[in-house]
Amino acid sequence: MKTKIYLLGIIALLFASCKKEKAIVITTNDYCSVVDTITGIMVHDIFSPPVASRIYVYPNVAAYEIMAQNNPKYKSLQGQLRGLDSIPKLNSKSGVNKNLAALIAHIEVSKQLIFSEEALEKYRDSLYQKWEDENAKEFLVSKEYGLKVADQIKKWMGKDNYKQTRTFSKFSVHADQPGRWQPTPPAYMDAVEPHWGEIRTLVMDSASQFKAIAPYPFSTDKNSSFYKEAKETYDVGNMISEKLVVMEKSKSTVIPEESAIATFWDCNPYATVTQGHMMFAKKKNSPDAHWMNITKIALKKNKSDFETTVFAYTKTSIGVFESIISCWNGKFRTNVVRPETYINQNIDENWRPQLQTPPFPEYTSGHSVISSCSSLILTSIFGDNFSYIDDSEVSFGLPKRPFKSFKQAAAEASISRLYGGIHYRASIENGVVQGTNLGTYINSKIKFFKSK
Repeated sequence: MKTKIYLLGIIALLFASCKKEKAIVITTNDYCSVVDTITGIMVHDIFSPPVASRIYVYPNVAAYEIMAQNNPKYKSLQGQLRGLDSIPKLNSKSGVNKNLAALIAHIEVSKQLIFSEEALEKYRDSLYQKWEDENAKEFLVSKEYGLKVADQIKKWMGKDNYKQTRTFSKFSVHADQPGRWQPTPPAYMDAVEPHWGEIRTLVMDSASQFKAIAPYPFSTDKNSSFYKEAKETYDVGNMISEKLVVMEKSKSTVIPEESAIATFWDCNPYATVTQGHMMFAKKKNSPDAHWMNITKIALKKNKSDFETTVFAYTKTSIGVFESIISCWNGKFRTNVVRPETYINQNIDENWRPQLQTPPFPEYTSGHSVISSCSSLILTSIFGDNFSYIDDSEVSFGLPKRPFKSFKQAAAEASISRLYGGIHYRASIENGVVQGTNLGTYINSKIKFFKSK
């Protein structure tokens, strides 16, 4: 009997040992979960769209560079993204799990970019423990390599002029010049990231490479193009308000389509709520986060493998990052007044847009640039007429919306800014051109695949 128990114990130990040596499997869901966790922390920390784009791009590039090491299909971005030098080379015999190392590098670079480090560390430590329990040797060697790559990416990241722009002066507001941007209610915030056009570009030759055509000259003349643009925004806003009144009177639950579109694509992390003497943030996704979530939706519908997942997130995040640099460069160069300010001063002092006006100049529409660029990048990955159901705003109390293609979604995101009352049509249409030109450039400029 004792001999049988002894043998059973030996068998159990052998079984446990075999189980311990099983390779750690990192999937598309694992990568998406890490990105989602970072997004949740970013919403909590209330990052502006420009800063959010930076938080997305560097961790994804870190993961991509590991994935591309010794890869027969994917090509490194070294020498293609400005200033990106070689990362530590991977020895194919080292026992490193590339997928695991890529995820570790992503997490470690992200940790340096957010405020709530403790929240990410808690999440990271739970993953680290899980992986170590599965295979300690593989985890430790993969972690060592992932951290080396993360350190290299951090050094590259630190040279993008972000730290320098933290010390630059605030944006000057000149209330005596009515054509210039002014802070808007209810928070009357300072202009956000006025020097973002000075951040190092990754693909563009400069922040002004895809400069939009000049906006209409400011005028209060009712026959001028500028006044007519503002009047259209005013009229569309009133039309939507009237529809909402009719809906309420009829006790209907069907929200007017224009209002539903505006709300779905609001993506304003600075939205505030006032209750009595209290004002607090109504935390939301940024437009960056919305398009990163669309990337996840496409990946899951397509049942993409891990490599495709890293590639798609990386390429999309590069497009968003470049889009915002291009757009912000134009916003603070043209310094166009927002519709809310113009309409209150020249048409109707009591008018309010459906959406809260974001705290930066009007021209061009950031949604138009980001969405048009992102849609072309995602189309290049998943194909045209890729239908999907967008659930990006469900956690914020909004219903899902179906789309027949990424381009259709981009068009809706763009026009949502007119429906929301925060942009003029020219800003939207010229922003679409700007983003389309940039997306086309990125698709042709960066070579992600090795030639056959």
